[in-house]
Amino acid sequence: MKTVYPVFIAQNNNDYLVFVPDLEIYTEGVSFVDAIEMARDAIALKGISYEDEGIDLPLPSDGNEAMAKAKADADDTFDYSKGVLTYVDVDFSAYRKKYDNRMVRRNVTLPAWLNYEAEKSNLNVSKFLQEALKEKLMAK
Repeated sequence: MKTVYPVFIAQNNNDYLVFVPDLEIYTEGVSFVDAIEMARDAIALKGISYEDEGIDLPLPSDGNEAMAKAKADADDTFDYSKGVLTYVDVDFSAYRKKYDNRMVRRNVTLPAWLNYEAEKSNLNVSKFLQEALKEKLMAK
């Protein structure tokens, strides 16, 4: 699922501070480009966390709503509404595929003869199954 969220980026000394009002995310970058990448990463992380917890992602605000949220967030220290309003796209499915590489244990049932032949051939069955599943799923 690909979504675009409004993001405010404001320079503060040598840093670029980032505020994503719809998800209440604060992050920063060392350059404007880095700030956008950090925003995309933070949005994607929060989005897949929400998915995993069964929480609906908030719909992206339009520019006026985002500005109102940024002004409401302002305090004596910092006002993101004075920064640049830009939009950052995030593909949650692609992000999950790219970064969610933790291993999950699965039990697999094989005929004894097949297991014997795999062991005799020094075949790593887990690795083989991973490669076969990737090939099969990528063919879709």
